[in-house]
Amino acid sequence: MTTILKQIELIERIDQLIRMEATGTAIDLANRLGVSRATLYRIIEMMKELNAPIEYDFTVQSFVYAEAVGFRFGFYVKDLPFNEMRSVSGGNSFQKLHFLATFS
Repeated sequence: MTTILKQIELIERIDQLIRMEATGTAIDLANRLGVSRATLYRIIEMMKELNAPIEYDFTVQSFVYAEAVGFRFGFYVKDLPFNEMRSVSGGNSFQKLHFLATFS
């Protein structure tokens, strides 16, 4: 389990550095992250498999995203459509409140 969490932390850190266009060369980035260059390239390849449009920009000497993307891993509270709110605790009370607020 810690291996998965470590890889997620590395992906998050790489993502942050790519957004800042501050990765440096592959060797610089690998050293900064404390991993081998081969491991770095495996992680970047995994990110690409997850649809991250990663490229290397020789002008700024950094990995960059070819288009705007966002990375998010973990669980989050899902927004419920109005018709599903009734199935959760307090849903009927909220529905009455929403009905009153709609006609105010």
